[in-house]
Amino acid sequence: MVPLIGREPNRVNLIERGFCFLDPPLAGAECCLAAAAAPISYRPADPLNQTAFQRLYDLDYEGSIQDFEKVEARHPNDPFAINHLLSAVLVRELYRMGAMNTGEYANDSFVGQAHRPADPAQKERIKHLVAEAQRLENAELSHNPNNVDMLYARGVTRGQFALYTALIERAWFSSLRNAVGARRDHERVLELDPKYTDAKLVLGTHNYVMGSLPLAVKVAVALVGLSGDKEKGIQYLSDAYHANGETSVDAGVVSLVFLRREHRYGQALEIARALSPRFPRNYLFPLEEANLLRASGKNSESEEQYRRVWQNGRAGKYGNLHYEIAAIGLGDLLRSEKNYSAAAAAYELVSDVAGADPELLQKANLGAGEMYDQLQKRDLAIKKYEAVVATNGGNAEADKARKRMKEAYRE
Repeated sequence: MVPLIGREPNRVNLIERGFCFLDPPLAGAECCLAAAAAPISYRPADPLNQTAFQRLYDLDYEGSIQDFEKVEARHPNDPFAINHLLSAVLVRELYRMGAMNTGEYANDSFVGQAHRPADPAQKERIKHLVAEAQRLENAELSHNPNNVDMLYARGVTRGQFALYTALIERAWFSSLRNAVGARRDHERVLELDPKYTDAKLVLGTHNYVMGSLPLAVKVAVALVGLSGDKEKGIQYLSDAYHANGETSVDAGVVSLVFLRREHRYGQALEIARALSPRFPRNYLFPLEEANLLRASGKNSESEEQYRRVWQNGRAGKYGNLHYEIAAIGLGDLLRSEKNYSAAAAAYELVSDVAGADPELLQKANLGAGEMYDQLQKRDLAIKKYEAVVATNGGNAEADKARKRMKEAYRE
């Protein structure tokens, strides 16, 4: 599964780190979509899975983990149950670490450097779940190497371990090995059963990423037998998304990212608008609609959508999730139109949120300060820069604020 939800860390390019995104079905974020109204049939056939995944995609990580734990307890020898629990535990830890990016997930990247260290207990739990799933998968495959369900499940486990080793251990070569293993497993699944559409998430992601690499890097990865095709990748993801299988939600997320990258905004908007009603507590889908409208040049519609997300957040629709990022998106949009007064007002909205994300608050205060400088309201600008440094004096935003305090910002 693909992570969507988190804070706003330093960016890591998706194409450079694309091997990590190979593990259905997680959610981030920094992220998830369903293609059809019909309920998805999750494995094992336990009715609690529906509730667990709804909670996961609505960003209720604690509730989803509790449900997945119950399913796993009832099906202790089913690697699908273990993989689902693993997905939820992993994405919750990534969220806690600040390793996922809500603010920029819809652009070329949505995963970045963690801002807090991983919890040792959670690291051990993740590794234990990976080991247990692989033990069951390999045991079955030792009896029947062509067991498509076990090949698929092992590819999922390997993909999730690739995500873990990349974003928590920061071990890129180990991550690559596991990601390649996931691809090989799912290629074999489709060889044995071409209708096993869930496997197309991994293969579609891999094909797009490999097809997007610079020529020199393509040559290098070709030496280990990897190749890619962007259009094939997008088609595979579309197949997985529309199949309404276990990976349809995640295939929609990845499709959004790639379609946006290819400037195919209309197709991406269709997906975003189809998914928002399915997961009403997940503010990322309507936020992404605003981002896509802005990217496609529909600024007035984008402004309305940013304001709608903000108002829904104020009304409590998103609980304690950090919907205040919509105000920053609104401020950035108005700033691009050189409406500096309105942009400053939008950035100021973040200060009205109780328990606002400190990094988002910093970004908003810095933006407001810069707008006040543009409006030649130097005293107000200085106060905003001071607030940035007071929140956290040791990051890039604080460095910019100190620079602005010495010299007024001008665009």
